[in-house]
Amino acid sequence: MAARRHGKRPPKALRMSVELPLWRAITGYRILTLVYTLCQVAFSYRHYEHPLGAVAYMGALTVWMALTWRRTTSPERCTRQFLIVDLGFAVGGILLTSLVDTHARIMGGAPTLPSIWTAGAVLGFAIKGGWRWAAVASSAVAVANLVEREQLARDTLRNVVLVWVAGVAIGYVVEVARASERTLARALQIEAATRERERLARDIHDSVLQVLAMVQRRGTAIGGEAAELGRMAGEQEVALRTLVAGGLVRPAGAAAMASYVPAPVTAAHEGTAGTVVAPARSAPPAADGSCDVRALLAPFAGAGVTFSEPGAPVELPAAAAAELAAAVSAALDNVRVHAGDGAHAWILVEDEPHAVIVTVRDDGPGIPEGRLADAEREGRLGVALSIRGRLRDLGGSAAWVSVTGQGTEVELTVPKGTAPEGGKRGKSRA
Repeated sequence: MAARRHGKRPPKALRMSVELPLWRAITGYRILTLVYTLCQVAFSYRHYEHPLGAVAYMGALTVWMALTWRRTTSPERCTRQFLIVDLGFAVGGILLTSLVDTHARIMGGAPTLPSIWTAGAVLGFAIKGGWRWAAVASSAVAVANLVEREQLARDTLRNVVLVWVAGVAIGYVVEVARASERTLARALQIEAATRERERLARDIHDSVLQVLAMVQRRGTAIGGEAAELGRMAGEQEVALRTLVAGGLVRPAGAAAMASYVPAPVTAAHEGTAGTVVAPARSAPPAADGSCDVRALLAPFAGAGVTFSEPGAPVELPAAAAAELAAAVSAALDNVRVHAGDGAHAWILVEDEPHAVIVTVRDDGPGIPEGRLADAEREGRLGVALSIRGRLRDLGGSAAWVSVTGQGTEVELTVPKGTAPEGGKRGKSRA
């Protein structure tokens, strides 16, 4: 509506179909074969027994083509009624040949009046209705040829078989192409829905689940009525975590979810009085819509986090920079929760020609082998969604390198500009 108010038309939706080239091809075929048939009748005019009958038929066929040539340019225009009449012109021309041509020429293998134009009518049935329609149309043409020739001659049999095989084969190919298109369209819908679900799940994980975990922990610590409130918050967190995990990862069994103890809320999300602290304000985007990644990551530096940055601005599109900063925040949360209070973290920003690389390293105990996969199955989606999902949506990658007793290193790569789906693979996908 807004585009219309400003005098601009919204972009036209493109129809994705493998059929359109086939319809264009059959339109060209019908036109070219009509010209060929007209020339053939003109050259054989003196040899017909009733040449005026041949001329009358070709005139009617030419008028029919002039009025209906656009009918075969798209599946919507090519109706069943049109195909039936079109096939009637082909079959009628074949049968009319025995009345306007001499018996000797017919027995000698002279072409029928519509000649190879007949195949266009059969192919129309094939593209419109598949191989079954093509088989019916081909059979009608075959019967007409046998009646016109009055015997099963070798050349007649060859022509009949060629038309039948071509029509059925093209009809079958069209049916397979349609099935593939439907499968592809369904897969694209599922992918779009999954990505939207992952985006919502990330937001829930970064906010609601953290708050519910904080309420449960604080309520248990305070006791009394607050403990009951904490218990209810814990139940709601487990239910919400199960809902978020559904459709994204294989949820754990009910017993595993019931025994799950939520991770405590980290200092990045919790104030001293148990209130949630708002995240650091994002740096304003530049005039071209870009944002300096350094400005978004610098607030993470503190007593336990060392931040290293290039001397020049590291620019990404504002939305991509915000998602990268959120992924770094999630990685730091994992450091605080799993590496302990005494662990130290380092953030390193690298500005490569084609990508921005942010490395988050800690000196904690490391991640045991298979722990990330187990956490994802249990519904703990911090790595699966808050980090890996974000980077995947940006066309980038997230790679984990962890050695037991020597800490963990997470490498986040975001390509500059447009990147292929899935992006560049990291050295060790989690």
